[in-house]
Amino acid sequence: MTRLVNRLVMFVVLLLVQVLVLNHVWLLNVATPLLYVYFAITFPRNTERGEVLAWCFLLGLLIDIFSNTPGLAAGSLTLIGMVQTYLVEFFVPRDSVENLDVSAATLGWGKFSTLSGILTLFYCLVFFILEAFNFFDWQLWLMRTICSAALTLVLMLAIESVRSK
Repeated sequence: MTRLVNRLVMFVVLLLVQVLVLNHVWLLNVATPLLYVYFAITFPRNTERGEVLAWCFLLGLLIDIFSNTPGLAAGSLTLIGMVQTYLVEFFVPRDSVENLDVSAATLGWGKFSTLSGILTLFYCLVFFILEAFNFFDWQLWLMRTICSAALTLVLMLAIESVRSK
C-alpha cells in the first residue's frame, strides 16, 4: 500500500513540476528537461508490464494534454516503460530480491547512472524524432536530443542523491 502511495505522489509531483515549471525552461533555446521520464525509470524490478505501461501511458497522456504535444509524451513514455522492464534485468544483481527498487541506493551509482542515461537518451531520441517527424535540420534535432537528455539526467541524479539519503 505504501508503494502505491509513493508512486502516486511521485506521479503527481513530476506531472506538476514538468507542466508548471520545466516546460518553460529552454536552455540556449535548445535543451529542455523532461524529468517525468524518471518516473518510468524507477519502477521496481518485476513490476507487471501492464501496470508499468498503464502508469507510463497515463503520465504521458497528462503531460501531452497540459503541454499541447499530442501523443508525443504518451507514446515515448510508454515505449520507455516497455524497454525499462527488460533493460533493468541487465543491471540488477542475479541474487537480488524480486521486487528490488531501482535506485542508486540499491543498484549503486554507476549502474543507476548508466541505466538512467540509456533510458533518458532513448526517450529523448524517440520524443524528438516524433516531434520533428523529419530530418530536415538534423543538427538541431541531434543537439536538442543530446542536450535535453544530459540536462534531464543531471536533474534525475540530483533528485536521486537527495532521495537516497
